[in-house]
Amino acid sequence: DARVTRSLANQYNETFEHGGTIGGVPLQLGAALATYAVGRISHSPRAASVGVDLFQAQALSQAVAQGIKLAARRTRPDGTSLSFPSGHTSSAFASATVLQRHFGWKAGLPAYALATYVATSRIEQKRHFLSDVTFGAVLGIVAGRTVTVGRGDARFAIAPVATNGGGAVAFTWVGRD
Repeated sequence: DARVTRSLANQYNETFEHGGTIGGVPLQLGAALATYAVGRISHSPRAASVGVDLFQAQALSQAVAQGIKLAARRTRPDGTSLSFPSGHTSSAFASATVLQRHFGWKAGLPAYALATYVATSRIEQKRHFLSDVTFGAVLGIVAGRTVTVGRGDARFAIAPVATNGGGAVAFTWVGRD
């Protein structure tokens, strides 16, 4: 973690400066709500459905990420608190997953590339370690897949579960169409 952060930190000057904005909850939630509003106004059930899924994925990924941050209390590479996991990365990967589930890999590939840019920016800006963004990416993918069960070829749901003294991951089979 520390070695990767040291080698990547502040190496690319302004290349990664926008990752914090792109992966930020205000932009991600705003885009989700805008997508939903456009769908409702234009009478497009598909756009409205994408907006709802984006919003739900953001809510789920952030609720879990913030809970883990408070429990882990890991110090960031820049010395501030609440590093693990990366909320920006989980937001970006949650949105990418929803877009991939709704529109396939033609939309998913650029969305995941943008999410990877966000994750890299968090390391380069010394806000997170590699493990923070890796876990954030997994968390975002799980959140995105959870809210899109039944879309595409999804046959099971994955959800985080709070347990007495810890946590778990629940897998629920949803069957065939």
